[in-house]
Amino acid sequence: MTIGLVGRKCGMTRVFTDAGVTVPVTVVEALPNRISQIKNDKTDGYRAVQVTLGLRRPSRVPKALAGHFAKANVPAGYTSQEFRLNKDEGESLAAGGELKVDMFTAGQMVDVTGTTVGKGFAGTMKRHNFAGGMKTHGNSVSHRAPGSIGQRQTPGRVFKGKRMSGHMGVKNRTIENLRIVEVDVSRNLLLISGAVPGSEGGRVIVRPALKAVAQARRKRLAPNKAPVAAKGGAGKGASKSDKK
Repeated sequence: MTIGLVGRKCGMTRVFTDAGVTVPVTVVEALPNRISQIKNDKTDGYRAVQVTLGLRRPSRVPKALAGHFAKANVPAGYTSQEFRLNKDEGESLAAGGELKVDMFTAGQMVDVTGTTVGKGFAGTMKRHNFAGGMKTHGNSVSHRAPGSIGQRQTPGRVFKGKRMSGHMGVKNRTIENLRIVEVDVSRNLLLISGAVPGSEGGRVIVRPALKAVAQARRKRLAPNKAPVAAKGGAGKGASKSDKK
């Protein structure tokens, strides 16, 4: 996992390119993430950086968490988030430091994680994109019914995971390979092309895209090898004059 930023989804707007093309973007406010702890293999068993966001009175957080922030000399925040570190990553980070939006650049591909909007109790057509029943030919009051869900006497039960009506939304989802259109360092804003999960004001996590690195690696093809000359002089396609 690569180091990212915890931010707040502000909503959507659009920006215009130099060619006059409109690009829909999501505005993410990523205030400076304060580093509250650096974990290592010796003491914690793994390498990670822990960050917090926002300001909160120490009296409003549990005593254990307040002592944790005080030990790092970092003001108490609303939330804590960990980012796993690779072998040679995060060597320059230290408790008390900050991670800001300048760690991203315009045009960079990112993965955005958030909690989807809650839809309440939803039927199968809305929740699972079922096609529904027939509209005519004697079908009555069963246009949006899910249909049969059970089995015969064997096994005589409904299998777990059956797609049925139920609570929709409020799931942790990640949208991959989104492009950063603009980085506003002065206002701590990231303008990300497209939509990201969550409602306005919801917390989101922005990380450098994992698959973009592999995709770029696959595009770098190795140079073709020069054809090896056939033994005994000219190849099969050579003319008689060339052979002489």
